[in-house]
Amino acid sequence: MNNNHSLKLGLVFSLIIFLIMFASQIILFAITTICFHFGFFLARHILIAMVQLYTVSVIIGTTISVILGKKILSPLVKFSEALMEVGKGNFDVKLDADKYLVEELKKMSHDFNIMVNELNNIETFRSDFIANVSHEFKTPLASIAGYTMLLQNSNLTDEEKNEYIKKILSNTKRLSSLVCIILQISRLENQELIIEKSNFKLDEQLRQTLLLLEPKWTSKNIDLNIDLDPITFYGNEELLMQLWANIFFNAIKFTPDNGTITCILKQSSGWITAIISDNGIGMCEDVQKHIFDKFYKGDKSHSSEGNGLGLTLVKRIIDLCGGIIEVHSEYEKGSTFIVKLPC
Repeated sequence: MNNNHSLKLGLVFSLIIFLIMFASQIILFAITTICFHFGFFLARHILIAMVQLYTVSVIIGTTISVILGKKILSPLVKFSEALMEVGKGNFDVKLDADKYLVEELKKMSHDFNIMVNELNNIETFRSDFIANVSHEFKTPLASIAGYTMLLQNSNLTDEEKNEYIKKILSNTKRLSSLVCIILQISRLENQELIIEKSNFKLDEQLRQTLLLLEPKWTSKNIDLNIDLDPITFYGNEELLMQLWANIFFNAIKFTPDNGTITCILKQSSGWITAIISDNGIGMCEDVQKHIFDKFYKGDKSHSSEGNGLGLTLVKRIIDLCGGIIEVHSEYEKGSTFIVKLPC
């Protein structure tokens, strides 16, 4: 921190105090002179004593103001310079709140440190987000470029050409899906209310979701245990469809061949509860803490099958619905997602 600014402010503050007290002394002297002129007699020694006393008080008051002014103004100077550092993008600056005598300055410094910490977290999140998005785009783009170059070879067989074209289309769909889900998460994060609500059968929606994913669970010979109470829900049907699709997709992805997925839907105590469980690979406690983070992939062996944004979208949709999601999982024994929606 620059001590010159603190010194200048301290001198200005002291000068103001000095001028106020000096002006008061002149006024007092003027009043005394007028009284003496009009016959209101004051003894000479009393007048001199008053002037001397006031002069001493000016000196003492100015000295005290210099000391106190430095203690009060110095933190303000540091606060101003810290704000300038934050403006330059430095979010590591901190103010020592404990050493200030004034309670208001302590609180101001404490609040400033909280603000800088939040800004630092946002900046870290932004950097990580950009890095993850770049990585997710880079992989399919590199594949598309590579297979496109291979297609330029005139000696390729029709089978090889078809295989390369399938790879290009697959990566193109992956890019398109990634762009769509990023845009949707961004839109939902800036949205506080769900619009376009309607009444629809929630149990029927869950069945439709499983039908859409039928090729995936039938290819793994997964057994489905379905127990759905007939329930009508008032909400956004499209968003709820995406919610179930993402949860079921994960359950199918991490359930081994010949495994089992269970889906239960019931209503009680003002809540609609959907329980979706599997007997798949499960998750350790550390993975469970981060499954709703953007681009987080706990199981790297299945990373090519997703982009780490599905459960982030699920969590945001549930938050907008005013609902709750709970995750219970045990490694190598399976996972259970419990979604609670207000009636």
